[in-house]
Amino acid sequence: AEPRNRAANVYQYSMQISLISPFTLALLSVQTAMTLLSGTQAASAPKPDVVAMISGKAISNADLEEIGKSKLARIKAEELVLKRQILDEYLTNKVLADAAQARGLSLEEFQKLEVESRILAVTEDQKRAVFEAMPQAYVGKTEADAFRVIGDNLRSIRLAEARKKLVADLRRRAAVQVFLPAPSQVSLHPDRTQGTEAAQVTFVEYSDFQCPFCQKAYPIVKQLRETYKDRVRFVFKDFPLSIHPQAAKAAEAGACAGDQGRFWEMHQWMFENPKSLQVNDLKRAANTLRLDTGKFSECLDSSRYEASWREDIAEGQRLGVQATPTFLINGQAVVGAKSLAELTKILDIELQKPGQPSR
Repeated sequence: AEPRNRAANVYQYSMQISLISPFTLALLSVQTAMTLLSGTQAASAPKPDVVAMISGKAISNADLEEIGKSKLARIKAEELVLKRQILDEYLTNKVLADAAQARGLSLEEFQKLEVESRILAVTEDQKRAVFEAMPQAYVGKTEADAFRVIGDNLRSIRLAEARKKLVADLRRRAAVQVFLPAPSQVSLHPDRTQGTEAAQVTFVEYSDFQCPFCQKAYPIVKQLRETYKDRVRFVFKDFPLSIHPQAAKAAEAGACAGDQGRFWEMHQWMFENPKSLQVNDLKRAANTLRLDTGKFSECLDSSRYEASWREDIAEGQRLGVQATPTFLINGQAVVGAKSLAELTKILDIELQKPGQPSR
């Protein structure tokens, strides 16, 4: 009876299988395979922080950050600067809009009343004073055209200053506070800085005296310093590249000249004599510039300022600097030898802004 019952059960099971369509069997097979595969994937799925595997070893996101820290630093620094700019623009627009609404005015009417109507007109004497102070900036223009440009520029400056003052007052009344971290600050060498702390724009140059692109940028930056004077604070930072064998000693020569209050004179001499940067050349330059050559030579031979340029490089790398020249204009990175027009446009845009965010 037992064998017959077992045979009957087998027969019955076979009949049930035969009633299942080929499509259904195929679907069941696919589902089974997917279940097995998902189980395998789940078993081998990496941890959330793992970005890659090699020879069974995990590479974490922290590893990747360390591997690419020099390249990522500039992006992160620029991101923070951009976030601060976006936040500042939003806060500025918000306090202006709220103040206009409280007065029952449109934003345009409010700014015309509180900014445009309060600035003084530019006089012909003021235009002439600017023209005579910087005639090289208006080469190729008639006096009338130059005066028209100067008048427009002076009016724009006054509008920007009046708007800046208004916005600062409105932000104070609105108790604006900013908690977003400020971009990393650049350390300053007083003898390598031109302009005042009150300047709205800070122009930091990371440079190498033997770099051909830095040499190309030199006359352009020099003209910017002459044009903007105290409206922009110019900061020079050493970033001698290892591919330029004389660059490090040239950086030290600048610092040694700075000890005697002549950094900018040595800076000019080295950029204008790029093929004369050997130690003996630098000592002859000190004599030409009427420095105390004994003190200069002792300073240069002792490598007293080697640590200084190394600190500049380390700081620059933290800010994302990788090449020379690199300019940080209010934290905005500009890489390479740019034209006078390009840098002027960036500076003018920064000068039009209503001031730096609260810190």
